Amino acid sequence: MVTRIVLADGNEPSLAIAQSLLRDQSTASRRWWDGALPRLLDAARLHYADSRLSTGEPTLSHGLSMARSAQALGLDIEACVAAVLFALADFIEVDTQVLTSLAGEIAADDSAACTSSLEQVSALVQGLARLKLLRPLIQAEAGSARGKPSANSQAEVLRKMLLAMSSDIRVVLLRLVSRTQSLRFYTTAGDHPAARVEREAMARETLAVYAPLANRLGVWQLKWEMEDLSFRFLEPELYKRIAGLLDEKRGERERFMEQVIGRLRGELATVPELAGVEVVGRPKHIYSIWNKMRSKGLAFEQLYDVRALRVIVPQVRDCYTVLGIVHQLWQPIRGEFDDYISHPKGNDYRSLHTAVLADEARSLEVQIRTEEMHRHAELGVAAHWRYKEAGHSAKAEGAYEDKIAWLRQLLSWREDITEAVSQSAAAVSSEAVDWVSEFRRAALDDTIYVMTPHGRVIDLPKGATPLDFAYRVHTDLGNRCRGARINGQMVPLMTPLTSGQTVDIITTKIGGPSRDWLMPGYLVSQRARQKVRQWFAAQDAGEQLALGRTLVQRELQRLGETQTALDQLAERLGLASVDAMFIAMARGDITARALALALRGEVSEAPPVGVATVQSRARARSGQVLVVGVDNLLTQMGRCCKPIPPDAIVGYVTRGRGVSVHRLGCRSFENMAARNPERVISAEWGAQSGAGTIVAGTSTPSVYAVDLLIEAIDRHDLLRDISDVLTRERIAVTAMSSRSRAGVAYMTFTIELPSSVVLHKIVTLLHDVRGVAAVRRP
Repeated sequence: MVTRIVLADGNEPSLAIAQSLLRDQSTASRRWWDGALPRLLDAARLHYADSRLSTGEPTLSHGLSMARSAQALGLDIEACVAAVLFALADFIEVDTQVLTSLAGEIAADDSAACTSSLEQVSALVQGLARLKLLRPLIQAEAGSARGKPSANSQAEVLRKMLLAMSSDIRVVLLRLVSRTQSLRFYTTAGDHPAARVEREAMARETLAVYAPLANRLGVWQLKWEMEDLSFRFLEPELYKRIAGLLDEKRGERERFMEQVIGRLRGELATVPELAGVEVVGRPKHIYSIWNKMRSKGLAFEQLYDVRALRVIVPQVRDCYTVLGIVHQLWQPIRGEFDDYISHPKGNDYRSLHTAVLADEARSLEVQIRTEEMHRHAELGVAAHWRYKEAGHSAKAEGAYEDKIAWLRQLLSWREDITEAVSQSAAAVSSEAVDWVSEFRRAALDDTIYVMTPHGRVIDLPKGATPLDFAYRVHTDLGNRCRGARINGQMVPLMTPLTSGQTVDIITTKIGGPSRDWLMPGYLVSQRARQKVRQWFAAQDAGEQLALGRTLVQRELQRLGETQTALDQLAERLGLASVDAMFIAMARGDITARALALALRGEVSEAPPVGVATVQSRARARSGQVLVVGVDNLLTQMGRCCKPIPPDAIVGYVTRGRGVSVHRLGCRSFENMAARNPERVISAEWGAQSGAGTIVAGTSTPSVYAVDLLIEAIDRHDLLRDISDVLTRERIAVTAMSSRSRAGVAYMTFTIELPSSVVLHKIVTLLHDVRGVAAVRRP
C-alpha cells in the first residue's frame, strides 16, 4: 500500500499525479512504478522548491504540464517522468544511480525492469540538459532570421543539430513540448516590457527552429499551437484581425458545415463499408491562414480551406471511394487536388486533399485519410510510443522504428543541395563527383554538427577532423591550419569530432598545407582532400613558372639575346603566352636548342620519341648529356636524385669520373655547389648540335633509373597490386624496400624509364591503386 503524500503548497498530490501518468501502463510496470514514481515527483518538488524559469513560470509547474502533454502525445512513462525531472540536472547530478536512490526500495523481482527504465529517464534528462546549450545559437539565429524564419539555411542546420545531439528522438519531442508549454504560459503572464521582449524573442525562436522541426517530425498538434501562439505574440494586431474575420461569420460557417457534413454522411451511408465513418469539421489555424494569404497574395475571402472537413476511413482503398463520392456531390476546383497517399510528404504525411465548390458555390476543403494516417498526421513520430504500448506485433513495431529512423535522417536537404551546387559551379568537375559521394554519405545520417567560436553551426561527415572543419569554413583557413582546440582543449589534427563541440582553429600567417594531410586519418571529406591537392598543384605550377623563367633567361644570356621580345619568342614556338613558354621550358616540352632555333626564326624538328625497352641496369653513356663548351665528356647520372629527360639538369665536374648530372633543386648538388661553385657547369638533354655542345644521343634508346616513393594504407595484396601495374606497363624494377607504421605502408621502388612521359603515366596509374595516398619522387 502506497502512503498518500500531499504537497504543502496545495499542488496536486504526488500520488494522484503518479496515478494519472500510470493510467495506460501495463500491470507489470505499474507494480514498481506505483511506489517509485511518487517519490521521484516529491524529489523534483524538493529540489525545484520555489525556483522559476526565465519565463517566470514555476519550474515544477512547467514539468508537470510537460508530463501531461507528453502523455497526450502518447509518449511512454519514461518520457513522462523525464518531463517532470526536465530541470533536475540544474540542481543535482543526474544518473541512474542517483535516480535509483531517489526512487526508493524496489522489490528484487522488479530490479532489472526498474534499472532499465531509470537508465532511460536519466538519458532523457541528460539529453534535455545538452539541448539547453543550443539556446544561445537559436536565439542568435532567430534574431538574424527576423521576417523570414523558415527560409534560413542556418536555422535548418540548427534543426538538424537538435536531432543529431539527441540519440533518442524522445528528447526532441520533450523539447518541443517544453517550448509549447512556455508559450502557453505567456498567454497568462503579465504584459510588462521585460516579459514582452522575452516573449517575442521566444516566438521568433519558435518560428525559426521549433515549429519547422515539429513539422518535419509530423507532430501537427504541437506545430499548429506553437505557430499560432508565436504569431499572436509577434503580430498581435494582425492576429486579432484574422481571428475577427473568423469569428465574424462563425455562426454562418458552423451552419454551413453542419449542412455539408450531414449531406456527405448521408451519401457515405449508402456504401455499407463506409456507414458510420467519422466526418468532422477541421479547425483552421490563424498562422496557416495568414501564411497562405501572404504567400499566394490572396484575400481572406479567396481562401479555399477556411471551411474544411476531414473524413477518417478504415482502409486505404476507402479513401479513394470517398474521394469519388465527394467529387460526385460537389464540383472539384481545378488544381486543388493532392494525393499524399501515393506521394507522401517528406515527413511521411499521407492523406488525400481536395477542394470543391459545395452548396451555394462556397469553397470547401476535404481531407480523407485512414485512422493510422490520422494518428501519424497528428502525433508524427510520437505515435510510435502509443502504438508500442498498445502491444502490437514486433513486425509492425519494426516498421514504425524504420519510419522513425528515416525521419531522423531525412529532415530537408534542399538548402544543403543548393549550397553544394553553387559551390561546385566554381569548382573542378571532380569536386562535383566528390559532392555526390558526400551527399550520399550524409543522407545516411552520417553527419555531425559542430560550432565555430562565434556560434556558427557547421555540418560535416561523421568522423571528420579539425582539418575537415577548417576547410569547410574556408579554404584559406584550412591551408593555414596548424592546430586546433576542441571545447578549449588543444587536440591533434587527426582527432575525430562529435556533434555539439566548439572547434577553434589555430593558424599561421604564412605557409600552406602539409602533404601528410593526404595520408589516412587527417581528412575525411573528399572536398577538403581536393582543396589540399589543388594547393600543391598551384604551388607546383608556380615553381615550374619560376624555374622556366630562370632557364629561358639563362639561355638568352648564353646566346647574347637578352633584349629579345619574349612574347614574340613564345609566338614563334607556337605557345599562347610567355608564361606558357616558361612552364614548357621547365617541363622539358621545349629544349634550349628549340629556343635557339626560334630566336633565329627557324623551325625545329620534332624530337624523336624513345621507345620504352627493358634493359639491364641503365647507365647513361658518354654523349647523352650536353655539357656547355665541351665535347665527348664522360657524364653519369647522379644517384642521389636520378634525373630523367626532360628534368631540368645541371652538371658538376668530379675528379676522375667526369661530370655528374643532377636535377635542379637536388640537395646533394646544392651542398657540393656551395663548397665548390667553380665546378658547376651547364648541362641539358638533347641531340648533337653545332653549338659547341654535346647532346644526348638519340640513335640508341636509353633508360634511366628513377626512385618512386609510395604511401598507402597497409593491406593484404597491396604489393601485388602495385607490381601488377608495373608489369602491365613493362617497367623493370631494380630495387624495392618497404616499411609499415600505424597502418600506413611506405614503399620505395627503383624503376627504369625512358622519359618523364612514361613516368607521369606510371604515377597516374599507381594513384588509382586502392589505398594509395601519395606517389612522388624523392
